[in-house]
Amino acid sequence: MDAVDRLPIVSLGELNAEAALLTRTDRKYVIGTAELDAVLTGILGLRALDIDGRRSSRYESTYLDTIDLDSWSAAAHRRRRRWKVRTRVYADTGECWLEVKTRGRRGVTVKERLAQHDHRLEMSDASGAWVRDRLGVAHVHDIDPRGLVATLHTSYLRTTLLLEGSAGRATIDRDLRWVSGHGTAQVGEVLVVETKSGTTRPGPLDRRLWELGHRPIRISKYGTGLALLTPELPGNRWHRVTSRHLSDHLTLRPGVLA
Repeated sequence: MDAVDRLPIVSLGELNAEAALLTRTDRKYVIGTAELDAVLTGILGLRALDIDGRRSSRYESTYLDTIDLDSWSAAAHRRRRRWKVRTRVYADTGECWLEVKTRGRRGVTVKERLAQHDHRLEMSDASGAWVRDRLGVAHVHDIDPRGLVATLHTSYLRTTLLLEGSAGRATIDRDLRWVSGHGTAQVGEVLVVETKSGTTRPGPLDRRLWELGHRPIRISKYGTGLALLTPELPGNRWHRVTSRHLSDHLTLRPGVLA
C-alpha cells in the first residue's frame, strides 16, 4: 500500500461533498496486492481519504436475507429485482447504519441508509417500515422485513480514493473475511478495487486497470462469501471469481465461527 501512503489526502467532508454517489455505476476488479503501485502511479489528482490520521478503516457488515435466501438467489440468477439489506459498522468509530441496496435504471446501484443507535440485528418496527418502503420503491413487494435473518458477516480494511474532477471515487478492500453458520473464509494478498461513478463512462482508474490487463469481474462480498461457505448452493455467477481469482489465496475453515 506504499502508493496510497504517498498520495495527498482528502477529508471525509470534502469526499462526501464532491462524490457521495449513493446512486452510481460500479465496476469491480480483483488484483494482487503487489500490483497496486502500478495501478495508482501517475493518475493525476488522486487523493486518499484520511480520518484521524488513518488511510484505512475497518468495515463490518452483516447481511440479512430470507430463510430461503431470496436476496442471494436474485443476484445469483441475475433477476431484475435485486436487493440487499445489511447493517454496516465502521469499527474504528462505532458508527452503525442499516442499508438497503437495489438496482435502478440501466443497472445502476442505489444505496440508501438509516442511522442506527447500536448494532442490533433485531429490526425495530420503524426500521422494518423503512426497509419495506425502500424495497417497495424498487418494486420489491414480497419481502417481509420482520422475517429477515442474519446469514453472513463480512469484515475488511477499506481505503477510499477521490478521483479528480467529476470522475467519482474508488475503494480498495483487503483482508477480506467471511463468517457464517457454516464456518469462516478469508483471503490474503488480494485486493478488491471498485470504481464508483455518477455516469456510465469509465474513469481514469478504470482505463489504467484495463491498460494493465484487468477487466471488470462479477464479485459480490455477500454472493461470493455465501457461495464459498455453503457448498450445497446451486451453481452461480461467482464460480469464476472464486476459482480463478481467490482460490490460490483462500483459507476455508468449515464449522469454525471464531
